[in-house]
Amino acid sequence: MGRQLMDPRERAATLVEALPYIQRFAGKTIVIKYGGAAQVEKNLQASFAQDVVLLKYVGINVVVVHGGGPQIGETLKKIGKATEFIEGLRVTDEETVGVVEMVLSGSTNKGIVRLINRHGGMAVGLSGSDAGLTKARKLTLSRKGTDGQEEHLDLGQVGEVVKVDPRIIHHLAAGDYIPVIAPLGVGEDGNVYNINADSAAGAIAGALAAEKFILLTDVPGILDQNGRLLSTLRPGEVQKLKGEGVIRGGMIPKVEACLDALSSGVKKTHIVDGRIPHAVLLEVFTDEGVGTQIVG
Repeated sequence: MGRQLMDPRERAATLVEALPYIQRFAGKTIVIKYGGAAQVEKNLQASFAQDVVLLKYVGINVVVVHGGGPQIGETLKKIGKATEFIEGLRVTDEETVGVVEMVLSGSTNKGIVRLINRHGGMAVGLSGSDAGLTKARKLTLSRKGTDGQEEHLDLGQVGEVVKVDPRIIHHLAAGDYIPVIAPLGVGEDGNVYNINADSAAGAIAGALAAEKFILLTDVPGILDQNGRLLSTLRPGEVQKLKGEGVIRGGMIPKVEACLDALSSGVKKTHIVDGRIPHAVLLEVFTDEGVGTQIVG
């Protein structure tokens, strides 16, 4: 049985629905954090690349920031290096940070660049080391020990963003290139720091005063206590849900990245299910969108 084709009128309606969004966002910047299933499943990789290229062709400046946790884990396993996580963050000693930099700035970054270019884009790979893009400092965490005393956690060369210098991104966007950025930063001490990709993407979106910051995840969005999708939230509602434990675990750094981006001038942030083919286009160019938007 052949593939069922959409009615031509439905196709036309879809294109017309997209028109006001194309007009509204032309010349604006959208930052996408690329990760999860969308980064590892072949069919989703292709749909993501097509989305990015289409956005660029209709005049939107697209910036991609990617993760690479599974790829780092696989490489460490191959060399017999144990991986330790504290509070969901990978402990990154001197040997591990070399692997992290090699994987993120090397094979993972260049794979995404090739993917986008294969679908008609002109992508260029960057990391925080390039042109002073991302300044970082050592991240310090603390928690209460079993004795009730506060203890400080040493994560090694895990960092947090201090400053983003977006000039290299502006130059690339002006030349119709698509920047693809690995979440690494450089400290004043010259050390390379491994930065949470959600946090790095949010900081870059803020520095660019992006129109939209889109986080691709492996969940439908933010769900309420009954498992229903919350389509729109404001910062106060997010904090309330965090306090109630509705937002927890791996969703916390994502919403914090969104809140930081909003406070830095980003217009809207979106937590989107990257397991849906063409999730980026659906979020940007349709009335209903997909996932949860957090707005200021």
